[in-house]
Amino acid sequence: MSDDSRPVHIIGAGPGGLATAAALRSRGIRSVVLERSDAVGASWRGHYDRLRLHTTRRRSALPGMAIPRSYGRWVRRDDLVRYLEAYVRHHRLEVATGVEVNRIDRNDDGSWLLRANGGRELNSPVVVVATGHNHTPRVPDWPGRDSFTGELLHARSYRDPEPYAGRDVLVVGTGNTGTEIALDLAEGGAARVRLAVRTPPHIVRRSTLGWPAQATAIAVRRLPVRVVDGMARGLARASLPNLSRYGLPRPEAGLYTRVRQGAIPVQDTGFVKAVRRGSIEPVAAVESFEGGEVRLADGAAITPDVVIAATGYRRGLEEMVGHLGVLDERGRPRVQGRRTLPTAAGLYFTGYGNPISGMLRELAIDARKIARAVARTTTE
Repeated sequence: MSDDSRPVHIIGAGPGGLATAAALRSRGIRSVVLERSDAVGASWRGHYDRLRLHTTRRRSALPGMAIPRSYGRWVRRDDLVRYLEAYVRHHRLEVATGVEVNRIDRNDDGSWLLRANGGRELNSPVVVVATGHNHTPRVPDWPGRDSFTGELLHARSYRDPEPYAGRDVLVVGTGNTGTEIALDLAEGGAARVRLAVRTPPHIVRRSTLGWPAQATAIAVRRLPVRVVDGMARGLARASLPNLSRYGLPRPEAGLYTRVRQGAIPVQDTGFVKAVRRGSIEPVAAVESFEGGEVRLADGAAITPDVVIAATGYRRGLEEMVGHLGVLDERGRPRVQGRRTLPTAAGLYFTGYGNPISGMLRELAIDARKIARAVARTTTE
């Protein structure tokens, strides 16, 4: 590292960025966390009100500070935000809000030049990009989408069911976000709730006899895919009802096969019961819009008042680092964690996967590994 007076710069003040800053500080390495919004944990603040972690409190803590026991086993969104705010104070982290990095370039001496809003140019020997998996909301470009006369919003804009009481709502997407929003609406007074299904999800119980699904995921994550697929198939048949007659058949591909493709299982917090009693109605995937109608893959046409697209996010890294050759064809970092590419030494990424073992747990592990790798460069 050519100039120890220049701090490491970390882009993004979510859990990954803050965890890395704390891990670096524990090794005596100064860092500055750059955050485009006005507060830490911006993406968490933007999620729907009923959100709770699907990972246990103990396995979700970041390096150097436990999550308070008073927050319960399944931590609420607001409590996680409070934890992140306390984490910054506890570790005395340097966070600069209102700073949005638009582009990163390599300097002639091998260090990095960060170009930010307001004409800022920051030089750094090491950069950690931690803007996160949920960066830019993605709404599919369905044919006729702009002609829809009802209300269309991304799940990022959904907060609570109150505005949708008495209304006919279609939720698109069967991940944890889509199924939980559908459940929230069904319990919160929506007149009708339908869930558009393109690929049936794997569903697991959040815990069984007190044993959390996360613990099982950690235990099996290094086993062969076919072994885990078989175990999961047997467990699902023993512990969950078959929802095929309700329009939600068991998935054809195995659970771990789907995880490797980027699809995390849905953790059941009441969704299965809601489907069985008819308060959530699975329907075919959305194909197109035409005025007030939504046309489905099975040929049906429905007329919901509201469509909520729980259709995921783009990582939004292309403008910032796409020219550096560090992204794959899907816009994901080619390497993450402690590894950097030989052509981009000193440029790290964290938080761009969707691990079955729990995002916060893996961010904490990555933070320590990144700090260790950066510390090694200071002694070379």
